[in-house]
Amino acid sequence: MKDLSMHIMDIIQNSVRAEASLVELEIRESQKDNQFSIAIKDNGFGMSKEVLAKVTDPFFTTRTTRKVGLGLSLLKQNAEQTGGKMDIESKEGVGTSLKAVFSHSHLDRPSLGDIAGTMVLLVGANPEMDFIYKHITDKGEYVFDTKEVKEVLEGVSVSDPEIMQYLKEMIKENLNTII
Repeated sequence: MKDLSMHIMDIIQNSVRAEASLVELEIRESQKDNQFSIAIKDNGFGMSKEVLAKVTDPFFTTRTTRKVGLGLSLLKQNAEQTGGKMDIESKEGVGTSLKAVFSHSHLDRPSLGDIAGTMVLLVGANPEMDFIYKHITDKGEYVFDTKEVKEVLEGVSVSDPEIMQYLKEMIKENLNTII
C-alpha cells in the first residue's frame, strides 16, 4: 500500500465487516518525540484468541474470496521497518483495537496520504456507522465526529455527494491548521 491512509482504509473495512457501529481513529504525530502513531478501535464482533494469533500472517484470512490477507502484515512490516511496532487486541463480542507506531523521521515511514479523502469515503460508504477521527500534532488537535456532523445536517445523508465534498474540504482545512 502506497501510503498510511490506504492502510487505514483497509483496517477500517475490517471493522465494517465486523459489523461495528462505531470506529475511532486517532493519529498522533510528533516531530519533537519523533513518533507517528495510528490507533484504530471498533465495537465490532471481535476476534477469537485463535484468529488474533494468526491475524498478521500474510497467508491467513477469514475471507473466502481470497487466500491471503496482506493488510495487517504489511502495516506491521512498515511500522517495524522504522523501528516501531504494531499491537492488536480483540475480545469477542466487544471489539478490536490496533495501534501502529512509527519513527516519524524515518525514511521508510510511508506518508499519510489523503486521509481526508479516506475518511469521507468511509463515512459516505457507511452512513449508518459513526466515526470519530482525532488528529493530534505538536501544533494542536482536530476532531471529526460524524455524530456531530449528522446532527448539523438534520436528516441530510452524509453520503450525499455535495456533503461528502464539503466534508473533505472541511477536514483538509482543519488539518492544515495543525500539520
